[in-house]
Amino acid sequence: MGKYTRPKGTQDLLPATQRYWEYLRATVRREALQYGFERIDLPLFEETALFTRGVGEATDIVEKEMYSFEDKGGRKITLRPEFTAGVVRAYIENGMRVQPKPVKLYSVGPIFRYERPQAGRYRQFHQFNAEVLGVQEPLADLEVMLLAWDIYAALDFQGLAFQLNSTGCPQCRPAYIQTLTAYYHQHAAEICDTCRRRLTTNPLRVLDCKETRCQPVIAGAPKIAEQLCTECETHFTALRGYLDELEKPYTLNHRLVRGLDYYTKTVFEVWAEGIGAQAAVCGGGRYDGLIELLGGPPTPAVGFAAGLERIIMVMQHQETPVPELPTPPVFIAHLGAAASRVAVQLLVDLRAAGIGAQIAMSGSLRSQLRTADRKGGRFALIIGEREMEHGEVTVKDMAQGWSQTSIPLEAVVAWVQARLKRVSE
Repeated sequence: MGKYTRPKGTQDLLPATQRYWEYLRATVRREALQYGFERIDLPLFEETALFTRGVGEATDIVEKEMYSFEDKGGRKITLRPEFTAGVVRAYIENGMRVQPKPVKLYSVGPIFRYERPQAGRYRQFHQFNAEVLGVQEPLADLEVMLLAWDIYAALDFQGLAFQLNSTGCPQCRPAYIQTLTAYYHQHAAEICDTCRRRLTTNPLRVLDCKETRCQPVIAGAPKIAEQLCTECETHFTALRGYLDELEKPYTLNHRLVRGLDYYTKTVFEVWAEGIGAQAAVCGGGRYDGLIELLGGPPTPAVGFAAGLERIIMVMQHQETPVPELPTPPVFIAHLGAAASRVAVQLLVDLRAAGIGAQIAMSGSLRSQLRTADRKGGRFALIIGEREMEHGEVTVKDMAQGWSQTSIPLEAVVAWVQARLKRVSE
């Protein structure tokens, strides 16, 4: 082992795994474009204040998980721990509010959180993120939920279902939080220290606690769905009506609150079967107040995020069929200085004709052909002493039991083009 190792909580995405990544990214892109989402790419780092203000100072992300530092100009900077705050900043800063509504955006890229590494969870990981901005109607909620569903269905995830809740709005949530806090104070001796702290900093998060001792208290807690205002109740009922008509299974989960302060009204997760104790594969919800909070005009919005590493882990576990990445169909083997020069020109000519090609860089002809076999191309082109003498190239078809033929040098490119075209048909 060398002197240096990768930082804890990171991973090297080696060539052997890239087919999963390429397949997943292609699936995500195809589904997003089919829905009319446009791609937006954001900086890897933003001002720290964007996340403390947008995500919430009392959230686990801000309190425990952000990679923050001061740059050489004295600015407080944070590697992005999630996408939505950055999307909203870009929406405001770039005047996207004047675009026709809804504005539908998606992003794919790395996220950074200082978490305890475990299976499928890293300190640098990748997310797919989708947002619909500018529409209050529950159809926007349905749109992002269906996009999430269709991505997982396209990846052959089984037993898909939604977990669904409404966290209310600034009009009805305060009264519920008061009710919830009063209930929890009656059970203060039965709950964990984290829940006691959250009662004063982020009360809704007590419903998301995983500590065994807190579960009976959570089970008896008042439900926010019973205290929604008319607007929130109407919105939630309409969304459920759409899901019922589409026969998309869902479970009302009063414990589902998500971990970020900006959520209002709808929150949801997509669950799947056969992936262990943690059935949730992605989550999101509505955040109608975030754009105004960050300095923009009042603008409703809804979105979700999905971790790509977790998806790939499931794909590998359930042996999802994933095509191999294409390899250059031609490998050129050569022997001798003069043959090398001819081989290099042939390499350039093949590539100029749009044919992928590789060339041996060392070794005997025997070892070069072993390399050609391992590379997995279709044709091995051989240029040795005999070929140089006759102005030919020996072509071995590796898909036909290494059958071989001799082709005049000047005809090789056209011959390979014709054979590859025939194979593709």
